[in-house]
Amino acid sequence: MPAPLQTIRRPLLVLSAALSSLALTAPVALAAPTPTPSSSVTPTATPPANMSSVGGARLGMAGTQVNLTSGVPVLPKDVTARSWIVSDAESGAVLAAHNAHWRLPPASTLKMLFADTVMPKFPKTTEHKVVPTDLAGMGAGSSVVPIKEGESYTVHDLWLGVFLRSGNDAVHVLSHMYGGVDKTVADMNTHAQDLQALDTHVVTPDGYDEPGQVSSAYDLTLFARSGLQKKDFREYCSTVSAKFPGETTKQKGKSVRGTFDIRNTNRLLSGDSDVSVYPGIAGVKNGNTTNAGATFTGVAERNGKVLLVTVMNPEKDEHNEVYKEAAKILDWGFQADGKVQPVGELVPPKNVPQASAQPGATASGEAGGDTSTKPTAGGSASAVASEDEGSSGVGIALAVTGGLLVLLAAGVFLVNRRWPLPDLVRRRRP
Repeated sequence: MPAPLQTIRRPLLVLSAALSSLALTAPVALAAPTPTPSSSVTPTATPPANMSSVGGARLGMAGTQVNLTSGVPVLPKDVTARSWIVSDAESGAVLAAHNAHWRLPPASTLKMLFADTVMPKFPKTTEHKVVPTDLAGMGAGSSVVPIKEGESYTVHDLWLGVFLRSGNDAVHVLSHMYGGVDKTVADMNTHAQDLQALDTHVVTPDGYDEPGQVSSAYDLTLFARSGLQKKDFREYCSTVSAKFPGETTKQKGKSVRGTFDIRNTNRLLSGDSDVSVYPGIAGVKNGNTTNAGATFTGVAERNGKVLLVTVMNPEKDEHNEVYKEAAKILDWGFQADGKVQPVGELVPPKNVPQASAQPGATASGEAGGDTSTKPTAGGSASAVASEDEGSSGVGIALAVTGGLLVLLAAGVFLVNRRWPLPDLVRRRRP
């Protein structure tokens, strides 16, 4: 049976700003070169002198990249992460970065790519009874929900386990439902290529340490940006706590199945003794393994601006340090956004069809197409768009709800002006 609908989320604020149609051409300095995958999948002890230039040449340089001109606040001095990046989630502008394309172990932040790849496959009401082979092959010491053999769970339950408890057991059950771990890994690698996340090589679907498994702060940000286009992804990554189905027991001759509480381990979302809930936080995913250290990607909104931040493996060995450094970088980003000249961009998926903004076009017109916004019985046009965006299977779906569009990235990425969607999950300050 499904988990009771007693999830707790922070209050949602639906974006109400009016949209207008604009055609923008990306600056030449930020235009992404034709990307080629790196030949090496072995993490290096120090950042290579020349890394990938996807998103702009400066993002391929070692060290901190930022344009500190007059009026731009200085970066926080006590950030020790080996790699980090902060960007405007809606425009894709990279405000600042440090070793953005350094290929490092990602830990459970890789589950964002897993979710973005697998989530469109199954309706959340699909139910599955767990068999022993579903849980085979998990790494020793894996984080678990826990999932129990012989019990049935809905896909909704399993995604709560993935996002809140970072459960590798939930990942493996979903992978077996999808067609097996090997197929899941292969499709994740293909999807990473579609997103132009060329620093990434997937070996395990859950992010568990394995030789050759790498990603980068830049790629993890692309995964988050793609996932946030999907309604269910936004729902799960923003859920603070929920009830989860427990084991079935016999009580007075009857089978009874209780529930237990699970809470999101993203400390900027749920808080901790030494970390406050970050104002405006809305997800996304955290991770921690022996090889990767602590990793984190988050999205937050403040005064109408939406920023993405990714932080990988702080050198400072303090409790919750990855969240503390992410919060400092976000604070800087909100102060600098609109003042600082970008050092690069988040590139669009390579398979997104070209289109141009057409002022006055309706949702069912040529600019938006008529398949993503056509109402059906029991659902609004925007709801249908959310479903379609999760079923495209390639890159970021173009869920157009009003036909008011903006053309980004030199004419190849069509999105709503207020990225990623008018119903983007936004957080009120606690």
